[in-house]
Amino acid sequence: MAARPVLVDSSYYIRLAREGRDPLRELAVVAAQRDLVVCGVVRCEVSRGLRSKSRLKAFQRAWDVMRYVPTDNRLWIEAEHTLWELDRSGVVLPLTDVVIACCARRVDGLVLTFDRHFEAIPGIRAVSEII
Repeated sequence: MAARPVLVDSSYYIRLAREGRDPLRELAVVAAQRDLVVCGVVRCEVSRGLRSKSRLKAFQRAWDVMRYVPTDNRLWIEAEHTLWELDRSGVVLPLTDVVIACCARRVDGLVLTFDRHFEAIPGIRAVSEII
């Protein structure tokens, strides 16, 4: 059985960078064992915080070789349904986290994250490290 792909959440990139670690270098180790996945929401959340053009280009090069999950109408309808169900059960989460989770579900992937919100989303396996 092949290892599940890994969708890397924004919180992972941001925390490692704040700790002075290079998220791209650390993800290269993960990529040797699993497919890495990215979506437009993560790209936008992370890229807006990058200070230099050269760093932005490095991240873009890394994302460009990852498996990309498009946010088509079906995904937005899934996010809408998931948000509605969660809200009715008293769990109110950010739209961006639910869209990222729907992207991970689409590829049957893990979410590599430090954000605890993902634990509340049905069908999502959230992890803070890949062993």
